[in-house]
Amino acid sequence: MIDAKPPSQLDQAYRQLRHLILTLELLPGEKLSERWLETRFAGSRTPIRAALARLETEGLVTRDGRSYAVAPIDLRELDQLFAFREAVESASVRIACERDVVDEIDAIGAMLDSCATDAALDEWHRVGNEFHVALARLSGNPFFVRTITDVMTRLSRARWLEIWSESARATAWAEHRGILERVRARDEEGAAVLVVQHVRRGRERMMNSIGDERRSLRARGFAVRA
Repeated sequence: MIDAKPPSQLDQAYRQLRHLILTLELLPGEKLSERWLETRFAGSRTPIRAALARLETEGLVTRDGRSYAVAPIDLRELDQLFAFREAVESASVRIACERDVVDEIDAIGAMLDSCATDAALDEWHRVGNEFHVALARLSGNPFFVRTITDVMTRLSRARWLEIWSESARATAWAEHRGILERVRARDEEGAAVLVVQHVRRGRERMMNSIGDERRSLRARGFAVRA
């Protein structure tokens, strides 16, 4: 058996820094010193800079000259992303309803089942993101998959604020299952309607959470753009 190739310094730095940003351990607007990053990840300057450049393409860090910072949470961008999701995800599930994807639907259902009520918050977050990517895969169109993957990455930090509420998690999971069952029934219109409702409710839950926490976020150093 051939051992898997160990991750490079670039991959390690990228994954670890990305995790810190998405889990809000590094706050939006926080400055990122290359020297601190080199010490934190025990890496040299070249892979650290390459990791920052990759994160910049994902919208997770910003650059001002030679300096980097964690990208702020931009409320206007969130609104635009949710509007975009409505169009893309509803189109994606309509196509999925035309395909024979029963096994894939069962696999998505099992993934949802794996996230028990006592699961760690980061597992809820991961599975919630992956659900929408997996739903896009049912369309068989890789462009939908790439688009939804990018959108969910850009929403990842703000989604932490939504899923802190246990009731919000339960509601979102029920909505996921409802969508999945409409796709299983090959109900194009029903699946598309439920997706749009889910996206809109998700936006409302997220914005309410951000609104409730806004003063606290700023006091803790978050950068929130109206």
